[in-house]
Amino acid sequence: MNLVSFPGLGLEFELRKYAFIVFGIEIYWYGIIITLGFLAAVIMASRSCRKYDLTPDNILDLVLFAAPVAIIFARLYYVVFSWDQYKNDLTAIFRIRDGGLAIYGGVIGGLLVAWLYTKKKKIPFLHLADFGIPYLVFGQGVGRWGNFTNQESFGTITDLPWRMNGNIIDRYIVNEGADPSVFGVHPTFLYESAWDIAVFLFLLFYRKRKKVDGEVLFMYFILYGAGRALIESLRTDSLWLGGFRASQLLSVILVIVGLALFLYRRIISRKKAEEEPVALGQSRYGALLMKMKEEEEALESVAESDSEAIEDSDTETGEKAAASGDDDTGSEAADGSKTGE
Repeated sequence: MNLVSFPGLGLEFELRKYAFIVFGIEIYWYGIIITLGFLAAVIMASRSCRKYDLTPDNILDLVLFAAPVAIIFARLYYVVFSWDQYKNDLTAIFRIRDGGLAIYGGVIGGLLVAWLYTKKKKIPFLHLADFGIPYLVFGQGVGRWGNFTNQESFGTITDLPWRMNGNIIDRYIVNEGADPSVFGVHPTFLYESAWDIAVFLFLLFYRKRKKVDGEVLFMYFILYGAGRALIESLRTDSLWLGGFRASQLLSVILVIVGLALFLYRRIISRKKAEEEPVALGQSRYGALLMKMKEEEEALESVAESDSEAIEDSDTETGEKAAASGDDDTGSEAADGSKTGE
């Protein structure tokens, strides 16, 4: 049983790493929480996908293909940056139940499968990514609570009111020469979970207002990368690449790449819009606006043609009436002449 507390807030929890046992196998809360988070994300995506020219089958197919690949990539990412831990016992690589998954590896694997899927189904990748990425970050935010049940991925020592303590955490604090009755650690799992949910809500809002496809994906790179870079600097279990925290370095790269691609897409779309109006069709919303504009111009053209036809008809009627009047006048003059005789 794990004891986790937030003494400055007066909160205390008793937790087990596993929820229940099936055929002698412990089912960990960590896996259950991650599964529930992404299941909720899939349900939300399936309910709103038709608005974006996608189907629930598209979502389900993609998840079924992406999930196992994402897990494999998450494991590989962790193993690569923790090679000293596995080089003398390669069988340990396959013992995933012992822990060792990295979210960035999962994201890379998931995006790779999504790209291959869009090529197969002839769906624009950036359009699909813009739709799905908010739900991905939602799943990440929920999944972070699995770290809470395991007392892992916590931060450095602090005496802030929301500091976190626990039987596992307190051993770390003592090893660092501090007093756990006074100090705790940064609950970095909570920081990232809160940040992920905030990014999720913002991306849903921004998705309806994007100018071109790809902007929501690139905004995810920028926002998630920036938040992760800051939070990673507090963690005590970071994976290292030389003298750098691997995930922090990747986060900074994501921010730079995301910002560059975001600006590039904006600049290119603006230039095309200036050169030819059809460039509006780069985004599906732009294509709809162009279609509405073309229909409006067609209606105006029909209205002008009808107006000209009516004017021509009125002119022709007037000329006929004038000609008829002249004939009547001539006839009357002739009758008058006969009467005089």
